[in-house]
Amino acid sequence: MLERTLQDLNRLRQIAYAVARHGFGSYLEKTRLRDVLGRDAPPAEGAPLPPPDRKTAARFRQLLAELGPTFTKLGQLLSTRPDVLPSHWIDELESLQDDCPPLPIAEVLHQIERGLGRRVEELFASLDEVPLASASIAQVHRAVTHAGETVVVKVQRPRIREQIESDLALLHYLARLLEAVVEETGIYTPTGIIEEFDRTVHEELDFGNEARNAREMRDAAEGREVVVIPRVHAELSSSTILTLDYVEGKKISDVRTEDGHDLEQVAKNVIETAFRQLFEDGLFHGDPHPGNILVLPDDRIALLDFGLVGRLTRQQQESLVTLIVAVALRDPDTVARLLNRIGVPEAHTPIADFREDIRGILDRYLGLKLDEIRTATLLRDLLDLAIRHRIRIPKEYAVLAKAAITIEGIIRRLHPKLDVLEVGLPYAKELLLARFNPSDASGVLMKSLLKLQGLAEDVPSQLSQILVDLEGGKFRVNVAGDAMDRIGAQVRALGVMVFLGLLAAGLTVGGLVVLASPTAHLLGWLALAGSVLLSLSAAGYHVATVRMKKISVRQLLRR
Repeated sequence: MLERTLQDLNRLRQIAYAVARHGFGSYLEKTRLRDVLGRDAPPAEGAPLPPPDRKTAARFRQLLAELGPTFTKLGQLLSTRPDVLPSHWIDELESLQDDCPPLPIAEVLHQIERGLGRRVEELFASLDEVPLASASIAQVHRAVTHAGETVVVKVQRPRIREQIESDLALLHYLARLLEAVVEETGIYTPTGIIEEFDRTVHEELDFGNEARNAREMRDAAEGREVVVIPRVHAELSSSTILTLDYVEGKKISDVRTEDGHDLEQVAKNVIETAFRQLFEDGLFHGDPHPGNILVLPDDRIALLDFGLVGRLTRQQQESLVTLIVAVALRDPDTVARLLNRIGVPEAHTPIADFREDIRGILDRYLGLKLDEIRTATLLRDLLDLAIRHRIRIPKEYAVLAKAAITIEGIIRRLHPKLDVLEVGLPYAKELLLARFNPSDASGVLMKSLLKLQGLAEDVPSQLSQILVDLEGGKFRVNVAGDAMDRIGAQVRALGVMVFLGLLAAGLTVGGLVVLASPTAHLLGWLALAGSVLLSLSAAGYHVATVRMKKISVRQLLRR
């Protein structure tokens, strides 16, 4: 236990020095980390700041990269959440590289034998010593099974779980410190972000989750000719080892017409795959960057890396279709109500103000054809607007928005003139029409009719009960608001200070009276000392509750 504590303190000192070195030293003073680290804390002024032309987002990316794999993974998670950070921060964090020096082959063989419980010679006919890729959590080797199948073997790095667990404990501690000093937006807190990251990174550390994702996506794509999902070899996989079919192809960012590829057809295959995943499967690839999409010689595509997979319920699919149609029709009222319904407002959101802001966004696209609308810009504008109105967008929609932005970038590079909506809208129309099909197995139409029937039956009785309560004097209305909460806090603070002031005044008068007498001078001085302490306490309480303000990071993020 003592050794672990010393390791954590040493790691905390490393983090503090890195934070100061990258120009965030002033925040260390606010978080009181210097009190924890003592003489091991970095200087109050920190190391010299980076050049003045270096953007804050770039400095934050460099900080995460320097702190190692756990913080790199945190940056990669944040880069998939355009609902949490502004677009220029997302763009910066997307460039975080997860490359690491490769493990020695002896360690790789030991990890395989440890994870699968048998000697490597019994598991594979051959295994390449040079890895195909080497990242912070795992590295990938090509191998051949005894059945003659070429596969890729993903091997988890030794001791990576212990390192991440240690860093996560510190991240939780730092998040609690930040919440005490950072002025939050009210919808995304440091502890909430770290808790989500904790769940995500533990899922990534268990390769069984990725194996299940790959199997589900392969089953859903069965029979589709345009996409290939590699097969999982269950007998050669475990929680730390994952073996998949090897797929021969080119990264989608490297395909050229000169190599015999039809770029328009490749783009159509990407769109068809994405829309079918969204509107038929409800299961989509959450990180479709160019390194995770291969193009085969016949222009089919193959998807790789299933660590981040999004899932949409039938209701979420229908809301998405309605949102797309509302945007296409430039209907701000429907867009506002949909975002307000699918999101989680922090408090009551004035729908009229929200609608007018959405109208302003949609008016920018007035007169543009559907194929001229840039999905990336529109989605980012809508997400930024939701944050400004304190509406928390569910994680699934945020991951989907990021995936859509990435796919649009791929399509624009492959075939800029391709009308994305023309290719993809038929799948959305099928789902929209199925919603009102009485023979639909999900019974959406019948459920809607039953809800309307129940509403028609319940409303009269509920109104009658309200009138009875009102007449009998049992009707109560609770009023709450941020302004009233602030007033209440200030009144409570004023009451405490008045109480302390009265006590101090009483002790002062009593002490002076006692000092005027020929005896009991000690008691008088004690009374005056108590009066001074109470006065200082009142002043400190006033500063702590009224004058002291948290750090505002909004200006920092908007820089």
